Amino acid sequence: MKLPVRSARLVASVAALALAGLTATACAPETSDNSSSGQDEQTGTLRVWLFQEVGNTPKEKVVTSVVDAFEKSHKGADVKVEYIPVETRAQRIKAAFNDPKSAPDVIEYGNTDTAGYVHDGGLLDVSKEFAAWDEAADTDPTARQSVTVDGKVYGAPFFVGVRALYYRTDIFKELGLEVPKTMAELTDTAHEIRAAKPDLYGLVVGGAFTYGAMPFVWANGGELATGRGGSYASAIDTAASQKGIKAYTSLFGDDNCPAAKCAGMGGNDTITAFAAGKAGMAIGGDFNHAAVEAGKVKGDYAVVPLPGVEAGSVAPAFAGGNNLGVLNSTSHRTLAVDLMEQLASKQTQTQLFDAMGFLPTFSDVRSVVAKKQPYVAPFVETLAAGTKFVPASPAWAQIDSSLVLPTMLQEIVSGKKDVAAASTEAAKKMDAAFGSLG
Repeated sequence: MKLPVRSARLVASVAALALAGLTATACAPETSDNSSSGQDEQTGTLRVWLFQEVGNTPKEKVVTSVVDAFEKSHKGADVKVEYIPVETRAQRIKAAFNDPKSAPDVIEYGNTDTAGYVHDGGLLDVSKEFAAWDEAADTDPTARQSVTVDGKVYGAPFFVGVRALYYRTDIFKELGLEVPKTMAELTDTAHEIRAAKPDLYGLVVGGAFTYGAMPFVWANGGELATGRGGSYASAIDTAASQKGIKAYTSLFGDDNCPAAKCAGMGGNDTITAFAAGKAGMAIGGDFNHAAVEAGKVKGDYAVVPLPGVEAGSVAPAFAGGNNLGVLNSTSHRTLAVDLMEQLASKQTQTQLFDAMGFLPTFSDVRSVVAKKQPYVAPFVETLAAGTKFVPASPAWAQIDSSLVLPTMLQEIVSGKKDVAAASTEAAKKMDAAFGSLG
């Protein structure tokens, strides 16, 4: 779904996501017998559900322009757009899956929800249409992966969000520090800042910040899980994953970010601390830019990709964001898929970036917007270096909502368990979820 750490603009749940965060993942709706109606009406009303954002007016203006153009080019089609609260989307979408007669034709959904929604029979397989769409070829691989389950495509990527390293330029200058080029240097720099300025966190981290921790796991060669489809197995307890977990949890302590204050922090908490001038560094998303700009550190910070283990490398980031999909119950397949593609088009994504700051899922479009807004460059570089995604399993919603990974991190930083014991227990919980849902 969305980034567990979405900004107000992206409203993550992984939150959201994130999110992310890039935010807690919505629970997947119950399975229902809502096979496709088999109808393909060329006129009539198309219902669309999109997420209500904080400050939604700019989004509405962009969507309205798309809808107006669509209606002009599709005589007899009438599009009704409803903006639904992100917080209650799970219940709304669950009800829609179980009551096709009142369901919308097109929905916006968090990208980690794809597998769960497919498992429950809610999303239409649009593989053929996506393959024929002339813009689809420019969709970045991770975004395409977020709409793909077992080789079939169930939607179109809408926007993406990734995290990078925010740092205080004024503090780095004052202390004569260089921007870290490796994860080891990142840790050393965090300790130097804390030692010189005990009132600041060196690198603010959070025990509930799953998608701030995962780049450390991925950079060290670890994974969340291995496999595909119905045969996933947790990999969070492998030697490589444990090395990454140890690297992240070592940042909790009086020499950087005290566990008593930082263990309960999520992504939004960490970026809030940075924006308020309470930290020398933070891991934040492109979607956090506005919040940082509105904070005390405006004019005194910069952003670079989060460094990996080797000098010159970039730590893989979680690619959060949202997708658009057509419900399996639609009686307007052709119209609904066409509208989905128009809403997810390059032109619309460019307009949504200008209006809302949503980062486009098309590689070529991202290059263009990066030139328009320099702050986007390190996030585009992060995406280009290669990102990671959650297992394409309906079990992920259960794993995320059950706080399996935050619990693991918090048990470690609190001293209740060591890395091996905590990750082994987390792996057991993940495998139980994979085993029950696939």
